[in-house]
Amino acid sequence: MSPRPLPSALDELDALAERIAGRRAMVFLDYDGTLTPIVRRPEDAAMSEDMRGVLRDLVARVPVAVVSGRDRATVEELVGVPELIYVGSHGFDVAGPPGSGLHLEVASEYVPDLDAAETALRARLAGIRGALVERKRLTLAAHYRLVAGVHRAKVADAVEAVRTAYPRLRRDRGKAVFELRPDVEWDKGHAVRWVLERVAPDAMALYIGDDLTDETAFAALRGRGIGVAVGVSGRETLADMALRDPDEVRSFLHRLTSLVGEGAQRLA
Repeated sequence: MSPRPLPSALDELDALAERIAGRRAMVFLDYDGTLTPIVRRPEDAAMSEDMRGVLRDLVARVPVAVVSGRDRATVEELVGVPELIYVGSHGFDVAGPPGSGLHLEVASEYVPDLDAAETALRARLAGIRGALVERKRLTLAAHYRLVAGVHRAKVADAVEAVRTAYPRLRRDRGKAVFELRPDVEWDKGHAVRWVLERVAPDAMALYIGDDLTDETAFAALRGRGIGVAVGVSGRETLADMALRDPDEVRSFLHRLTSLVGEGAQRLA
């Protein structure tokens, strides 16, 4: 079955304006592949000053959250806009702007499992050229974008062996990455619902993301918001609309700012 074509969110701004009219809105954004282009090494994903300026303009009008697989502290530093809400480690770590009182950390008791799994995974991947291990406080990532195609199965086997050794962890997959995380019923979708209920329970929510892990958020917003997939081609998605790349995301957010209520109440 071929993926269904999605309308461009840029072409749907008039329809969005009708849906937003008279309502509060809240915007959720993935980081890698959404606010920044996908790069070969995670540490090279720097956000442009133009995008930072767009986020500052938007958060002055409506609540905005960045929802990332990265460590919360890391993505907060990369974005550099303290007025935003930051959700790290695929939803396991949430913090609002200073003074907001918004905070959540899920499954912190699994940190010793992740510590041990990290040691084991680094040992197993040490001989695979291009394999990168990225440790976050509450998740563990094995990146294989730089691994030759003939060796990528070895990365998958190593991750699965570690998961088997540490059964309190589960394996998930993103773009060119395997993730080990606590085996609990929690993900980006759960985190988005948790934030919405506490920040803007009656708002129309808009979630923009590019990764497989963002599908849980698209699912969570069915019936109460809109999902926008970035750069998705060749696979099914639960999103309602699409954008091609971070440049289109920046253009869309700039135009969205003019649609949402000026002077909206801020979280902090």
